[in-house]
Amino acid sequence: MSDFDLIDALDCSPEIRHPPSRTEQNVEREVKLSEDLNLMVTCNTITMKSVANLVLAMNKLSKSLSLCSRDLSDEELCGAIMDCVVEETIFQEGWSNSSGTRKSVFQRCRSVHKFTVSDEYQKDFILKTGEMKLQAITLQGGNGDRKVNFEMCHYRPPSSSSIGSLTVLLSVSENLHISCSMENGKVSLKLERYSHESLTEINQEDGLDRFLFIKNIPPGGSLVSFESVKFRGWFISTSSSSVDHTVEMCQAATASRVTYFVFQKCN
Repeated sequence: MSDFDLIDALDCSPEIRHPPSRTEQNVEREVKLSEDLNLMVTCNTITMKSVANLVLAMNKLSKSLSLCSRDLSDEELCGAIMDCVVEETIFQEGWSNSSGTRKSVFQRCRSVHKFTVSDEYQKDFILKTGEMKLQAITLQGGNGDRKVNFEMCHYRPPSSSSIGSLTVLLSVSENLHISCSMENGKVSLKLERYSHESLTEINQEDGLDRFLFIKNIPPGGSLVSFESVKFRGWFISTSSSSVDHTVEMCQAATASRVTYFVFQKCN
């Protein structure tokens, strides 16, 4: 097999086919593409890839110019050059590279409500003093300002989801939200700081569905329950005991836990 130099594929005069040696830096060579157009090539360290790209681009441009039956304007000439040297890259969004399937993404809607929550025993949700923790207590007169004013944002479930009810994000403040996590085989409720702007879309694959709850309203009823999206069958609950102020997750309503609440919109 005879030796072949890739630069020999370039349709130009023999004296400029061979690039400078590696020791030569910033050497300029002029390539005549047509009667009115010369290409100035500045050569640094030469690699096979750079030579191949140059050969392909120059030959493609030469063929494009030879097909033109008229002189090109500066803008048309610039466009022809860019078409030869710029490659198009297409990005696809909303697909998983590993599985080739659509991502399970919840989209935030415009609907936002502010409200307070209390259970059937008239215990209101408050923030425990000195702690980032929710409690449910019976407030005495004049302490109504201790109630937590929640902000509820609605989310549209992905088309592949089996969720048929409203899906919501429950926030205590702009960047402080109710979330769930599994600890020692039990789902726990906590307040977690997370950028509100970063929750415009919630991807289940990233675990951000820990912030979402299914808002259930029984037919003909006025009470609501909040079921975890990430841990189905687990609900936000309070205690039926007046001395137990805990707000935590439970799997079903029992004699000791309350999972349905009254929520009142704030003015």
